[in-house]
Amino acid sequence: MKATPPTPHQAPEQASGRQARPADPARLLTAVERAVTARLTAALAEADCTPEEWRVLDLLADGQGHPMTEIAEYALLPPPTLTKLIDRMVAANRVYRRVDDADRRRVLVLLAERGHTAHRRAAGAAARAWHTVTDALGPEEAALLSALLARATTRLT
Repeated sequence: MKATPPTPHQAPEQASGRQARPADPARLLTAVERAVTARLTAALAEADCTPEEWRVLDLLADGQGHPMTEIAEYALLPPPTLTKLIDRMVAANRVYRRVDDADRRRVLVLLAERGHTAHRRAAGAAARAWHTVTDALGPEEAALLSALLARATTRLT
């Protein structure tokens, strides 16, 4: 029996001739996240960076300096994990900590010169990884996916 391509409302399992299962949005999101993360991880490895480091570098590239709580939220990391990551990045001279002039109780994290260099290298790698996703989906679907995910993130978090 010849498999037919799925219609927009048909699960891939139906197209392959296997028994149809309802599309599980959580599973589909996880599958897409894993595929995109795999591409990003591979591209960033060439720039000697991890996706977690990339998120930190990307936030700090604005030059403002950010407190750990804000970085943890942006980087999607629990605070203890972020602390270990920042410690490693400090040891590698990519970032440094500074007491906030406006609130001496707060510590800000900023990019060091090596962090700026790492950010430029990683930004190119991240862009190449996203291009592979755009090539696979097509530009319209990639833009739609980005818009839908941004909207869902705003509404669900």
